[in-house]
Amino acid sequence: MLIKKKSMNSRMNSAFFSYSNKSAVCTFISVLFLLVLSLNNSFGQASDDLIRINTELVSFEVSVTDKEGKPIRGLRIEDFDLYVDGKRRSIDFFKPIKKYDTNRPLSVVFALDVSGSITKKELANLRNAMEKFINRLADYDSYFAVTTFGMKVKTLQSFTNKPRKLKKTFTKILRDQDGLSTHAYDAVDHAVRLLKKKSPRSVKNKLPRRVVIVVTDGYPVGDTVSPGTVIERANDSETSVYAVILPSYSRLSNGGKPVLTLLEASGLVEKTGGRSFYAFERDFEPLFSALAEEITASYALAFYPDENARKIGNFHKVRIKPPAKFLIKQNRDGFRIKPEK
Repeated sequence: MLIKKKSMNSRMNSAFFSYSNKSAVCTFISVLFLLVLSLNNSFGQASDDLIRINTELVSFEVSVTDKEGKPIRGLRIEDFDLYVDGKRRSIDFFKPIKKYDTNRPLSVVFALDVSGSITKKELANLRNAMEKFINRLADYDSYFAVTTFGMKVKTLQSFTNKPRKLKKTFTKILRDQDGLSTHAYDAVDHAVRLLKKKSPRSVKNKLPRRVVIVVTDGYPVGDTVSPGTVIERANDSETSVYAVILPSYSRLSNGGKPVLTLLEASGLVEKTGGRSFYAFERDFEPLFSALAEEITASYALAFYPDENARKIGNFHKVRIKPPAKFLIKQNRDGFRIKPEK
């Protein structure tokens, strides 16, 4: 809900009219008080001079695909059914992401494994693929941050919408020569916290979709944060985690399929509404192209919880159903109302 602030001039004028019959001293003091109040308020607001009022609106991001994994666009609100704790209820807000639609901006963090899993040649291919990915999403009012991880998690570039800055940052990506550990969960956790604390809270008065893209071999080692904690924090901040995985194989693999990685087995990708992409040919460009297609084909749905669901501390299961012939992924399984800090 948005309420327009009164300008400082209107407040000043109101003050003069209200106090015009009082003494000059009282008038001066009153006007001075309003001036200070107006200045304090103006420093606390965005440039659009709007005040935002928090509500209990519960939102979800979902992506819909066919059985082959191709994203489905063009669905409408009546195509979805929403259930809370098994009971069907109405959808109060619905918004698809469409190309050239500035109503759904994006905030993306790259978390890149430099522990030795990726060769120098693969790093060069990865840089080129990420540059094209960024250029492709330029029409979505997108902001990007770049992090790396091996034994330590580092932020190379905080959020920016300037491709030149990002291109310069990509040239700084170097392999970790030690390569003794791969703190993948710590890296995703860092990315989630970066999104929550540093990404733009709104772009043109709209809430961005939050995404983490982790590029790794999928075998975390030495992490200090558990997968469950990362999933909980990602759900709390409405962040989806996507993984670009360098596959591993075993002699026992059926049909030459890659081995299920620890990262995937943890549920980090699935339980945040993301998806895993395998770099079979170590060619990242088609993967990032498919990733851009999926990220920009999602839908935002939201609703106001009923009185029972507003009880603080209780977890409520949410299931969103698409048309029968399609598959759906939610960015979280449900919600829990938390006390305001």
